[in-house]
Amino acid sequence: MEEIIRRLEEAYPEVRGTALRWETPLELLVATILSAQTTDAKVNEVTPSLFKRYRTAEDYARAPREELEEAIRSLGFYRQKARFIQEACRAIVEEHGGEVPRSMEELTRLKGVARKTANIVLGNAYGIVEGIAVDTHVMRLSKRLGLTGEKARDKIERSLMEIVPRSKWFQFSNLLIEHGRRVCSAKKPDCAGCVLSDLCPSAFTFPHNKRQKA
Repeated sequence: MEEIIRRLEEAYPEVRGTALRWETPLELLVATILSAQTTDAKVNEVTPSLFKRYRTAEDYARAPREELEEAIRSLGFYRQKARFIQEACRAIVEEHGGEVPRSMEELTRLKGVARKTANIVLGNAYGIVEGIAVDTHVMRLSKRLGLTGEKARDKIERSLMEIVPRSKWFQFSNLLIEHGRRVCSAKKPDCAGCVLSDLCPSAFTFPHNKRQKA
């Protein structure tokens, strides 16, 4: 594990946090909810205008649902995401004085916020690390690297927390995400160009990689 982290840090020295663009904890929360089932790049195309229109949790809570849906229509599952954002923001206004809460327990009580989203908000906005954010990249790579045999996000997170040094929990997720984007893609991982290939039990098991090796 130490060698995996060392190599990834060397490969991606510029990675220091989420690729989502945000300035306030509320913006990060909204952007993370929007990022479900879509890419950070697509979310970053939508959020500049969204964040100009809605600046506070109360703004989101009071907005007509159709108006909010239209603002995020280009993203997948936009109706569900609009509902999650509004219900989460209503709770933030009514129960937290309009401020995004700073604990895992309080965040995961908000609509549409599971541990992945809470970990991203806590780690990036507040510097609070309570776990490892497990998105689709982290799920895929942790399995390919043989780091876990679990399938559910929460179980994957718990198994990773047992083997990743706590001081690296925050960065580990960001590094795997970046590696997943650039090298270890879902359908055509570039095992030949991977800095972890000699440590990975899945290296060269994909048909196109077998041809490259031959």
